[in-house]
Amino acid sequence: MMLTRVTFPSPSLLEISTFRTTNHRRRFRGGALSASAMADSSPRTVLVTGAGGRTGQIVYKKLKERPGEFVARGLVRTEESKAKIGGGDDVFVGDIRDAESIVPAVEGVDAVVILTSAVPKMKPGFDPSAGGRPEFYFEEGAFPEQVDWIGQKNQIDAGEDSAKAVGVKQIVLVGSMGGTNVNHPLNSLGNGNILVWKRKAEQYLADSGIPYTIIRAGGLQDKDGGVRELLIGKDDELLPNRNKNNS
Repeated sequence: MMLTRVTFPSPSLLEISTFRTTNHRRRFRGGALSASAMADSSPRTVLVTGAGGRTGQIVYKKLKERPGEFVARGLVRTEESKAKIGGGDDVFVGDIRDAESIVPAVEGVDAVVILTSAVPKMKPGFDPSAGGRPEFYFEEGAFPEQVDWIGQKNQIDAGEDSAKAVGVKQIVLVGSMGGTNVNHPLNSLGNGNILVWKRKAEQYLADSGIPYTIIRAGGLQDKDGGVRELLIGKDDELLPNRNKNNS
């Protein structure tokens, strides 16, 4: 089970700036993009992928609220998602599984915040009153291997190509706790091995040569910020204490 207390006190990744990567060979899971991380007189262009998702919408909105520091861009999969977040020319439509379709969104940006993720869906017909556990599945073409590995690899590769052209200076990848445990229950959802593929993408980013931050979130919730304790660790060191932390 994921830790429920390991969550951000504010729903914005922009506020978690205490830990920041200064060298691509050092990995911090508690850092994120911030004004102090990229201090300069001119605004930095930041692309948020998965901007149509719940967390993606928050990050995109927070960036838009700070025009003196950031020029926000979003990447969504459909025109419907673009309309949902009120996006104009700064929101691109592309499929992360198609490397060529995301290149225009990445060109010329200073940083990328990767918030894309495969999403398991509950099989219809589950009756909680009857007991038992629900079963989950992934839609065709949207398995973790395709989204969390191939899709994130495409994003990292696009960032690396842009970095060589004096573009992307940092990638923030938001994943999930539990990736060090191949037997984690989340891997059994829909037989997707979602944490296995997320972990593979993390390692690919670490080996890319691009300065990076990896945030392994645990128990993100749609609740008010600033009222819950933030616990920070690395390599899932908090998971053995989950019973104590949830008490």
